Amino acid sequence: MQQKTRKLVLAGIFIALGLVLPIAFHGVGMAGNIFLPMHIPVLLCGILCGYQLGGIVGLLIPLLSSLFFGMPPMYPIAIYMACELIAYGVVAGLLVKKTKIIIALLGAMLAGRVALGLAQMLLLGFGSEGFSWQIFLTGAFVTALPGIILQLVLIPLLLTGLKRANLRIS
Repeated sequence: MQQKTRKLVLAGIFIALGLVLPIAFHGVGMAGNIFLPMHIPVLLCGILCGYQLGGIVGLLIPLLSSLFFGMPPMYPIAIYMACELIAYGVVAGLLVKKTKIIIALLGAMLAGRVALGLAQMLLLGFGSEGFSWQIFLTGAFVTALPGIILQLVLIPLLLTGLKRANLRIS
């Protein structure tokens, strides 16, 4: 029972981080669509708390951020971000048990971008002026490259630090 409580508390902390990090990034002039600050707590939650809580945290962060702070706008951005971040949390949580952390992160990032593309296509209409594959690929991979690199460097470092500090999470 103590482990479940610990994971629930940790998930709450990740939700709080997911709400605060984007504000901090924007406050120092770092764009969210470039550095992806909401993604980091979701990936960490999936890895440390499991796929169920990772998915729930991925759902809640963009929706709560939209409700509390108006960013991102609920429709369509927060909705398609929720689809993306659910995939991040679930896939990271599933893959981390079967593979190395970098592979789990890359798999989660790829699954999240597939979910993002499908959600954007459904919400914005395939072939319309609101969605095109070129715009999607540019936004999901080219523009987001600094955030992808940040996640691939920062998350393993944080996990190594937690391990070295003997902080037992799971």
